[in-house]
Amino acid sequence: MVAHILDVLPAFLLACVILAALPGPATALFLHRAIRDGRAAGLAAVVGNEIGVLGWTLAGGAGLSMLLMANHALSVVLHVVGAAILIWLGISAWRSAKHPADVELPLPPRGRTPAAAFRAALVSIAANPKAAAFGIVVLPQFLPATGSVLPTLLILAVIQLVVDTAWCVGVVLAADRARNILSRTHIRQRMERAMGAVLVALGLGLGADAR
Repeated sequence: MVAHILDVLPAFLLACVILAALPGPATALFLHRAIRDGRAAGLAAVVGNEIGVLGWTLAGGAGLSMLLMANHALSVVLHVVGAAILIWLGISAWRSAKHPADVELPLPPRGRTPAAAFRAALVSIAANPKAAAFGIVVLPQFLPATGSVLPTLLILAVIQLVVDTAWCVGVVLAADRARNILSRTHIRQRMERAMGAVLVALGLGLGADAR
């Protein structure tokens, strides 16, 4: 098992880095939460997202998500739910741009706390069947054809989780460092609207795939 992991590790790490760096709903959500609500909310969103990523990776690697591909109705439902969540988050971001004074409140209002960011990210990733693509398409290529598969699956899933988490945390920390500039009223409003538009567009794209 160890020899196999060492053999596939370079290519697997490259795949993990590429997939982590690809922009998508998670990246938009991290940036939105970190810029609007602060570093704690951004990091909480990362935690929620990574729990979902690990779940999808293990399910995909174990072959469970093949059920999703075979069940068209379930796939459509998940696409629609995921699209609705992203569109709702996008509309919320656009609406929040109209209230710049909220940023100055000493305590974040309900819905803008780290706990709310965690829940939003967790629900978003859980309702996004595209997150299963790594487990269905990529991960099986690195599993051994014979022998014990489960230990290898667990180790590779943890490696992927570490890589993805490191990238996402880096995104949040970079956004937090630039928050003083990005939080200026006119810039923040433009960023909120841009992030909102991105989330809505991603939601519409996900919904269009539900067929």
